[in-house]
Amino acid sequence: MDFLFTGIALGAGLAMDAFSVSLANGLNEPRMKAEKMCGIAGIFAFFQALMPLIGWFCVHTIAQYFAWFEALIPWIALGLLGYIGGKMLYEGIQNKDSDAEQPAVGFAALLVQGVATSIDALSTGFTISDYDLMKALKTVLVIAAMTFVICVVGVAVGKKAGTKLAGKASILGGVILIGIGLYIFIGSWF
Repeated sequence: MDFLFTGIALGAGLAMDAFSVSLANGLNEPRMKAEKMCGIAGIFAFFQALMPLIGWFCVHTIAQYFAWFEALIPWIALGLLGYIGGKMLYEGIQNKDSDAEQPAVGFAALLVQGVATSIDALSTGFTISDYDLMKALKTVLVIAAMTFVICVVGVAVGKKAGTKLAGKASILGGVILIGIGLYIFIGSWF
């Protein structure tokens, strides 16, 4: 049963970056339909579960080759979120006088966001490395469920605020994504 508590705690902690990006996506698209909200949350949940599982696998198979990659994680997250956030910021500034809703976030951008916000979860595989495969799978399923719920809430809150912010939502969403990238990058030094 310790996997349940561990999964809930890890899921809540790991989902905070995904929550912020979900919030930005909701800000960017305030008229988003429920299916897309669930799709966004599902992508984040998938990657938040996949990365710790990959980390667990690495510990049990190729741990000696994994250490060098861990140093690149903050750089990758900064680059991916900086690019997406910068693009949103640029588009928001270009259309700052417009009250029109910004273009919807596409599937490819969602995949990049999913990887960028979950790549730091690779190291979570180390915290569950003493689990057998079934326990590790149950833990990552709990992480996925927590992430899904937290991200649906993030998109919903973003949508609500996005309706009020109209043309400024893309600027705010871009700033949030860049901020998350910087947070992950700077946090890796401490």
